[in-house]
Amino acid sequence: MKATLEIQNLKCGGCANTITTRLSELEFVDDVKVNNEEDTVTFSYKDGDTLNTVKNLLAKLGYPEVGNKNAFTTKAKSFVSCAIGRMNK
Repeated sequence: MKATLEIQNLKCGGCANTITTRLSELEFVDDVKVNNEEDTVTFSYKDGDTLNTVKNLLAKLGYPEVGNKNAFTTKAKSFVSCAIGRMNK
């Protein structure tokens, strides 16, 4: 199956690099693509459990799905993820 999620706090290539790297590490997740202009991440996945795992990981990294809570602490996590993604580029 394939999904496209609209996410919050996506700012740059560093963010995209972190998201792509971390999601690609998940079992049953493939073909991860991040679109910074549209604030989306697209990927292939196995089942509903895998989709929930992806959504939870994105939120944990600071990139919750649009419509979900985006507290200050979540935004701070995205800045850390962004910085890590820039260093690993």
